[in-house]
Amino acid sequence: MFCLDSSFFTYETTKSVVVKRRSLGIINRIAQALIIIYYVGTDYADKKFNCSTDADCEKYRSSNMPSGEITGKCLGEFSQCEIKGWCPSEDDSNSKDITAMKEVENFTIFIKNSIRFPRFNVKRGNIEPEMQDKTCHYHPVHNTSCPFFRVGDVLKEANASLSDIIKNGGEIGINIAWLCNLDLGVEKCKPKYSFTRLDTETKLSQGYNFRFAKYYMSADGEEFRTLHKAFAIRFDIIVSGDAGKFYIVPTLINIVAACTSVGLATVFCDIILLNFLNGSEQYKAKKFEEVSGPAQRSESHELKGSQITFKEEGKSCNDSGAYSSHSETLVCSH
Repeated sequence: MFCLDSSFFTYETTKSVVVKRRSLGIINRIAQALIIIYYVGTDYADKKFNCSTDADCEKYRSSNMPSGEITGKCLGEFSQCEIKGWCPSEDDSNSKDITAMKEVENFTIFIKNSIRFPRFNVKRGNIEPEMQDKTCHYHPVHNTSCPFFRVGDVLKEANASLSDIIKNGGEIGINIAWLCNLDLGVEKCKPKYSFTRLDTETKLSQGYNFRFAKYYMSADGEEFRTLHKAFAIRFDIIVSGDAGKFYIVPTLINIVAACTSVGLATVFCDIILLNFLNGSEQYKAKKFEEVSGPAQRSESHELKGSQITFKEEGKSCNDSGAYSSHSETLVCSH
């Protein structure tokens, strides 16, 4: 029986110790204050780009910033190095119109997938040859073979909220698993679908979005652009497959290998028993018997100079006339 030590079912928690030493407390508060000052006093529009002359900015020339490239010129009225970039900079605070996105749950996804198992020379697809109905929708219970999926149904199966998806976007994984027992027939090899949301693992940037721009040039030669930030639903199709078929030769090989390997457990236990457990010397004495030489019986049926004595008891059989003997072994210690 497998047993767990009582220490396994325990709970550990931290212990706080208050040290009432004034010197140590002062050092602690000073360290906390320095950390707070460092973060509060650090400006994101980095103060190292403050300048009074162009020479102050020249050393940062061609440095790439999130909003553009430093030109090496100092803007005296702002005392900041000039950055060449698109104006105005991106503003994420603008509200989004998500009214039209509410209709996305009625959109349909058509998935066409096939898989091949070259070892068995079997190729299967998720669309049955006799399928004619193009108006069906996948259902996990009532219609598992339909390749048309409503976005709303996929989000529901992935436990994703539609209101959250249309606000920040999202990434949904559609898993297609082909687990086939070819002994039941190739026609029984059908895919199984499962759905999961993939963008919830990170706290930094949840959802799914991307940017794209449209560039224009005015009549006087000035370039300008329109920057778009799009929130969308990304579907990742993940396909896996595993097929098997019964063959007698590999089965016999596995059975023989398994039976042979069972004996390794006895060897392993003997190593522990005879070398690591308390009383291992006693176990060795019981398991291994030392014999000095071949046993020979004298006329009196006693072994002289040996630790083993044989005695025979005669018994006659009335009906057959046969004579049988019974041997007893006695181990004597000196």
